[in-house]
Amino acid sequence: MAETTLQSTGDPQQAGGSRSGESGGLAAEAQTKVSEVAGQAQEQAQHASQQVRSQLRDQVDQRSTDAGRKLNTTAQDIRSVGEQLRSQGKDGPAKIADQAAGRAQRLGSYLEQSSGDRLLGDAEDFGRRQPWLVIAGGLALGFAASRILKASSNERYHARSVPPTRRIQSPSPQGNGHSTNPVGSTGAGTAPRPF
Repeated sequence: MAETTLQSTGDPQQAGGSRSGESGGLAAEAQTKVSEVAGQAQEQAQHASQQVRSQLRDQVDQRSTDAGRKLNTTAQDIRSVGEQLRSQGKDGPAKIADQAAGRAQRLGSYLEQSSGDRLLGDAEDFGRRQPWLVIAGGLALGFAASRILKASSNERYHARSVPPTRRIQSPSPQGNGHSTNPVGSTGAGTAPRPF
């Protein structure tokens, strides 16, 4: 095709210009396709993000409603304890129980009646107002979780590291409490050593 253009115009620069025009058209077409694909990917990402947010809101709403109902039940139990204390003549502890029941009932009603959006919004607002408190709470939870994991990992480690033949307790009161006799051995021929 370039030869045809060269022959018809007789100018090599015009022939090169038509080549760059063709490649420019291809580049523009490729750029359009890339833009379309990028737009579709962005739409899919936004759709997925909206689905995740919706599921999170639904989960928060459901769990907060359940927690609110349980808290209201607990508040009723605390109120009945307060009434029993009052009937026994213990007005001071009964008053404290009533105050605790009132607070528990207010929190339970808030959790039960609030939507997931409102709860998440309130949590975000609290985090903005009290960032150091949120950080401190996160650190405390992380520390507690690490202690629990460390304690459970030590137990698992010791359970795996001691061979089954050494886990049998020795009837003798000395030593570390582990028998050195193989399983099934009676230990005949050995006398216990005195202290």
